[in-house]
Parts: sequence; structure tokens; C-alpha cells
Amino acid sequence: MEIAELGEFGLIKHLTKEIEPCHESTRKGVGDDCAVIGTDTENCILITTDLLMEGVHFDLTYMPMRHLGYKAVMVNLSDVYAMNGTPQQITISLAISKRFKVEDIEELYAGMRLACEQHKVDIVGGDTTSSMTGLAISITAIGTAKAEDIAYRSGAKETDLICVSGNLGAAYMGLQTLEREKAVYNQQVKEAIEQANRTGSNANEAIAQIPQPDFAGKEYILERQMKPEARKDIIERLRQAGVKITSMIDISDGLSSELMHICEQSQCGCRIYEERIPLDYQTAVAAEEFNLNVSTCALNGGEDYELLFTVPLTANELVSAIEDVKVIGYITKPELGKALISRDGNEFELKAQGWNHMAEE
Repeated sequence: MEIAELGEFGLIKHLTKEIEPCHESTRKGVGDDCAVIGTDTENCILITTDLLMEGVHFDLTYMPMRHLGYKAVMVNLSDVYAMNGTPQQITISLAISKRFKVEDIEELYAGMRLACEQHKVDIVGGDTTSSMTGLAISITAIGTAKAEDIAYRSGAKETDLICVSGNLGAAYMGLQTLEREKAVYNQQVKEAIEQANRTGSNANEAIAQIPQPDFAGKEYILERQMKPEARKDIIERLRQAGVKITSMIDISDGLSSELMHICEQSQCGCRIYEERIPLDYQTAVAAEEFNLNVSTCALNGGEDYELLFTVPLTANELVSAIEDVKVIGYITKPELGKALISRDGNEFELKAQGWNHMAEE
């Protein structure tokens, strides 16, 4: 069987299906945003790891090293917040090819330090080695949470409200914009080299004359792709309001995929309303420009790093009053399935169609 047939989550499930913890302190292993470790009846340690590979997760053609460092840290901190925890430390491991200079790695670390400073997180270790294929970044984030406060994916109950922070689809449209401009630039470089070869002129000078792309009006979606923010502010608002979160996950692979994770682990169904999915104006404009359905971008785009969570029906008034949080649906019995209610009232089966990292090019 080819790995691409299973996909990322299928492969993880296949490899870990027979793993059984042998320590009582392992409260939660594979299958959530963080592992949960603790023998204390009150306090637990949260641990999460992400690996980012050049050419798979990021493209240095348009991703500055400082932004990359910032994003690499934020995506890990987001996992800790998605467990209703507080991140405290990270370790950083790098595999670096010889094409990089010390100044490049300094820029990468500058972005990492900025992210850590904003969230009061310590860098406490890691590893560095060489790479034959480019840059690889592995970050492990460590956080804490009270055992009673931890929000697992498995806690959603029938009639719970489904809520989401911020807006969705912007990061995906930012990526589409960057990829389009990269393709245009590569074509212009090719034409400049061909022209130089025909005329005997200097190709490097011709390439230097290629104009920079105009990103006016697209600043927001580009920032959402290149410099995402872990939603610490939402966790703080929920705590201040006294809202009890029954389940939670961060949106890295698209709303549809993440909601299906919650439903699968909570053994429930769901209904979400297309008209309630929060969208930014720039996202809608960009989707129209690319001839894409903006709701599809929000459902399947990914990399928003917003929080998707469920709360009891009785918390409707409290959660509706929280800034930048929107109720988009509710949890149902498992036999009712998982569905999207379109703007015209039709019901469609919800499917996870996020990006498969393991797919062949």
C-alpha cells in the first residue's frame, strides 16, 4: 500500500493503533492536540511536537526567515491553547543545508524569539544537525493545565453549541495569492534568461529588473498565511466569562477536517450553517478572483489556527457575548451524521478535503 493512500492521519492511526500506555502518568497519548502527562490530581503537563519541511510546509521563495520562525513557534503554541492550557517552554531542533548562512539562521531565531516573548515562553533546548535537502524545523512545546480544565477532542455532547474564533479561509487565500505570484515570477525569469541568451546580454541584470508583485488590498490574507497568531486572547476571554469548554481543537487542516476529528472522538454528529461561518472581506474578494467558492476555502483551506470548540447549550448567552467568537452550529446524535446546511437550506454531508501532506506531486 502506498502511504499517499492512507494520508497523514490514516498513517498515524495505522502506526499507533496497537500502542498502549504503560504508565499511569500518561493520561492522553496519540490522538489529540497535545499529549497529557501527570500524576498530580490537579496539574498536568501538555506536550506537542510539529515538524516543518522545506518544500512541503513552507517555500522560501516568498517566506522570509523571520516570518518562518515566528510561524513555526505559533503553530505549536496553538496546540497547547487548543487543550485549554498555557504554554511555558519550547525546544527547537533544526536540520540545515549548506546553502544557508549564519545570518539566515539568526533571522529565523529572531522570529522564534519574538513569538516566545509575546506569549512568555522560554526556549530551553533542542538540537542542530546538517541536511542534504534543505531546511527542517522541529519544535516541541510544553505547557500546563489543571486536569479539570483540559479540553479534549472527545468531550462534545449532544446539543452542545459549535463555536469558532476569528474568521476562516484567509490563510488559504493568502497561500493561493503567493503561489500565483511565484508562478508569474518564475515565468518572467525564464523569459528573461531566454532573451539574454538570444541577445548576449546579462541575464542577472534582466532578472533584477523584474518588477515586484503588487499586493495592495491583500495585506490581511498574506499576514494570515505568513504570520498567524495563536489565539491566547480567546482562551483568556472564555476563562474570564466562566465558559466551560467541552471539547476543542485548533484549525490547521480546515474547519471540516477538524470538526470531523471532534465528532469521531466524541462519537457524535453535527450540523453547521454555511451562513454562520465567519469570513473576512479580503478572503471573499480573493476567492472570487480565483473563481473559488469562499465557503469551500473556509471548510477545507486550513492554516487558520483559529479555535474550534463546543460549549453546553446553557452557555449560549455567555459565549455569544464574547468578542471574535461565533456560534456556527450544534452537536447531534451520531446516527444523524455530519452535515453542512447551505444558505438555501439544503443539507450536504460534511467531508474532510484538507491538504494531504503525503500525496504525490
